[in-house]
Amino acid sequence: MIVRLKEWAKALKRDVLALWLAARDPRVPWYAKLLAGLVAAYALSPIDLIPDFIPVLGLLDDLLIVPAGIWLCIRLIPPAVFAQLRAAAQDRPWPVSRLGLALVLIAWLIIARAVVRLLDALYCCQ
Repeated sequence: MIVRLKEWAKALKRDVLALWLAARDPRVPWYAKLLAGLVAAYALSPIDLIPDFIPVLGLLDDLLIVPAGIWLCIRLIPPAVFAQLRAAAQDRPWPVSRLGLALVLIAWLIIARAVVRLLDALYCCQ
């Protein structure tokens, strides 16, 4: 079982790198490039939208959101192209996405602002 989990994690990592390459490949349709770029940016971001120390929810993005995004991207990219991108991603180093970092930080700021506005609306009129 542990061997299968390690193989799945390795395949997931390879597919994220393949999506990172797909976002720059001219053979990939624009809508697949956009989604592949977003999924890869999020997966390669040094921080998560939901921090891992939050029980259950922290691992939810790693176990559900990223694999679902990869699955959808694979459906949108031509199979022959994605096979070549997977082969190219096999031995590449793991990059860090500054765009993913920026997107996650922006999402945190939007959520924080919404919470502050909600609390202000709840407690200002009492």
